[in-house]
Amino acid sequence: MSATIASQGKCSELQVFRANHNNLSGLLPEDIYNATKLEEIALPLNSLHGAISGKIVNLTNLAILDLSSNHFGGELPLNLGKLSKLKFVTLDFNNLEGVLPSSLMNCTNLVELRLGNNHLEGDISVLDFSRLSQLTKLDLRINNFTGTVPVSLYSCRFLKAIRLTGNNLEGQIQDEILSLKSLSFLSLGYNRFTNLTGAMKILMSCKSLHALLLSGSFVGEGMPSDDDMVDYVGFQNLRLLGLVRSNLTGQIPFWLSKLKNLEILALGFNQITGPIPSWLGTLPRLFYISLSHNQISGKFPQQLCRLPRLLHEPIASQGDNYEFEFPVYSSSISITANQTFLSQKLCFFPATIDLSTNNIVGDIPTEISQLHLLYTLSLDSNNFSGVIPDQISNLKNLEVLNLSMNHLSGIIPASLASLNFLKEFNVSYNNLEGSIPIGTQLQSFEVSAFEGNPKLCGAPLPKCSPNKGIDADNKNNKDVYKWLHQLPWFYIFAALGFIVGFWGVCGCLIIHKTWRYAYFRFINKVQDRLLYVMITVPLNKMDRRLRG
Repeated sequence: MSATIASQGKCSELQVFRANHNNLSGLLPEDIYNATKLEEIALPLNSLHGAISGKIVNLTNLAILDLSSNHFGGELPLNLGKLSKLKFVTLDFNNLEGVLPSSLMNCTNLVELRLGNNHLEGDISVLDFSRLSQLTKLDLRINNFTGTVPVSLYSCRFLKAIRLTGNNLEGQIQDEILSLKSLSFLSLGYNRFTNLTGAMKILMSCKSLHALLLSGSFVGEGMPSDDDMVDYVGFQNLRLLGLVRSNLTGQIPFWLSKLKNLEILALGFNQITGPIPSWLGTLPRLFYISLSHNQISGKFPQQLCRLPRLLHEPIASQGDNYEFEFPVYSSSISITANQTFLSQKLCFFPATIDLSTNNIVGDIPTEISQLHLLYTLSLDSNNFSGVIPDQISNLKNLEVLNLSMNHLSGIIPASLASLNFLKEFNVSYNNLEGSIPIGTQLQSFEVSAFEGNPKLCGAPLPKCSPNKGIDADNKNNKDVYKWLHQLPWFYIFAALGFIVGFWGVCGCLIIHKTWRYAYFRFINKVQDRLLYVMITVPLNKMDRRLRG
């Protein structure tokens, strides 16, 4: 149920007007521009539309303007810069068009400027940001801006966060960015920047940098190699590195092992080759790894099963009420597609190992059961073989388990039915067989989670036949297994002893001639003795009886 904003009428003394998330619709009433004492207008998360009138400049005391997440359209008033007291301007998630008014650079008290997710355009490199000496956050993401990163921006000495993601910017990162001593959050993804290696060499000296998001830029370049970073010292406070969807080539470089504070590493959707380096398992704070959709080969390294942050200590105990300056969007670190963005708090990121869509071979290591804090395990679309480890059931916090499109065989361990928090589960297109374990979780998933396993049966698939087919095969397999473990070992050892003794005697007779002659003489004597005892003696007794 929606409502419109009533006329403000005689509210000339109104100083604060807040009505967020109220299903308001319609236009801003004209008489709101007569409330000249207004210091704050906050109407986010409604359904308001129309243009922002040029009459807004009448509100000379306005310090906070928040109209985000509405349907405002048209161009920003060209004389917006007359609002010299503006500190916080939040107009993201609207349908605004046109260029960014140059007069906005006269708002010298601006602390935050957020205009993301609109249809704004123009060359931002011609704007003079140097007058915005109080600016701490600039968000122009997902617009149609062109040009390069404005050099004048580097004069804003208090800047903590810059987000220019999703525009048509180009050029290279300049050394002048190092003048931003407080820069903590930098997101330049999905533009046309070049020279990734040069950018990393510069940015690694930004000592306050906590989040670096370059996904979708520097397309087709190589990962900065160890040779390129030979004198590497930097990124000592970096917590998040996002280099997703850039078609980067090369291998995962060793210099990343020096990022001891790294907590999120996202390198998915590239052309990275080679094995997963074992040193990943030594990074003390790492709890989120996304390497999906690459060409990574080799085995799942057992060292990865010893990630300190995923073993026993709670994630929150590691410091992690930390909050990023801006929310991190799914396209920057490749979270599941149904999530548009995550909380700014680091502790709300799900502990993840995502190795899907690569060329990884071998068994799933049983040691993976040690990662008790793991929430997401995605190993789908690889070449894993062997069985599903029963020990996976020890991962009691697991919410996503995807093992589909591999070469796994055997049964689904009955213990998996004890995983009570599963939201996503998929073992489709393997070589699994037998009955799907009955439990509160597994039967709740769609048929698509199990299809592609011809010998698998049971809800939600068709029922298993007790007298033929799969169950009979399983029974035969169990009988064979039982027989192998209950063999009559006494008779086996007796037979082995007979064979060894027989060939021990016969072998000696064949090799030694004198032994052979002695043996046959002995046999002849024994034979003569037996004949005498068995035939001659009875005949003599019979003869004596007949004569008597």
